[in-house]
Amino acid sequence: MIPHFTDHAANERTYLAWVRTAIAIMAFGFLLERFNLFLSFALPSAPLSHPGVHLNTRATELLGLGLILLGAWLTLLCTLRYHRNRKQIDDVDSHGYTGTGPQRALSWLVVLMGIFLAGYVARQVVALAG
Repeated sequence: MIPHFTDHAANERTYLAWVRTAIAIMAFGFLLERFNLFLSFALPSAPLSHPGVHLNTRATELLGLGLILLGAWLTLLCTLRYHRNRKQIDDVDSHGYTGTGPQRALSWLVVLMGIFLAGYVARQVVALAG
């Protein structure tokens, strides 16, 4: 029997959840980065020819690239955390819980991304309606 098997299994499930989250963030970043390609096919004859209407696809490209890099960084971070927790589970000494900084940073980045996307979509809706 493996000592502390349930703790190791929980650590591995948490690690895999973080990896899935990182993959989802990278996939969403790729979707945003290619958003201008979607717009060029979806709206070829829409009022985009009007000189006042301009879709800012550069912002979505930069945000998409940032999310792809964030997902890669998150994969590295969760792998390091998994190995640190694995060593601490097997250690006979008692350790306090640490490491909430990356979770807080990710939460703030998701909030900022949501605010940016809401503003971006609202701006495009107003531009296309007007």
